[in-house]
Amino acid sequence: MSKAPVDLSAITRSAGLDPAIQKHSLETFGPAYRDLLGYVPPRIQARFGTTGVLDPELVKLQEAMRSHAMNTPHLDPKMVQIILFGMLLMDGNDAAETHCLAARRCGASWEELQATISLCFLFRGLPAANRGADLLVRVAAREEPVVYPT
Repeated sequence: MSKAPVDLSAITRSAGLDPAIQKHSLETFGPAYRDLLGYVPPRIQARFGTTGVLDPELVKLQEAMRSHAMNTPHLDPKMVQIILFGMLLMDGNDAAETHCLAARRCGASWEELQATISLCFLFRGLPAANRGADLLVRVAAREEPVVYPT
C-alpha cells in the first residue's frame, strides 16, 4: 500500500490529457480519501487522474455512490470499515488492507479486526486467516511512529 503519488505522465502524454484537469480532479475528490486513510491510494489517484479527465461525470457519479453507501446513517464509520475489510478479505482482494487501515483510523480494535478475520476463516479457510493476520501485522507496522536517527 504505497502512499507515493502515481506517475500519470505516460497516460497524460499518450491520451493527451490536460495536467491541470488531472490536478483539479485529484484536489476535488482526494480529500475524502485523505480524511479516511491519511492518503489517496494509488489506484484511486489513477482513476481520478485518468477517468477524471476522460469522463469526469462518471467520476462524480462513482464518488457520489461511494459516499452515499459508505456514509450511511445506519452504521457508524468504524462498522462500515470493519464490514468492508471482512468482505474484501473474503474475496482475497488486496484492498482489504486499505479498509483494515481505515477501520483502525475509525477506532476499530485489534480484537474486532481479529474477530472479523475469524469469521472469514469459517467460510474462506486458512488462506483468509493467514492473509488477515498478515494484514494486521502490516497495518500495525504502518501505525508505528517513524524514528529518525539523530
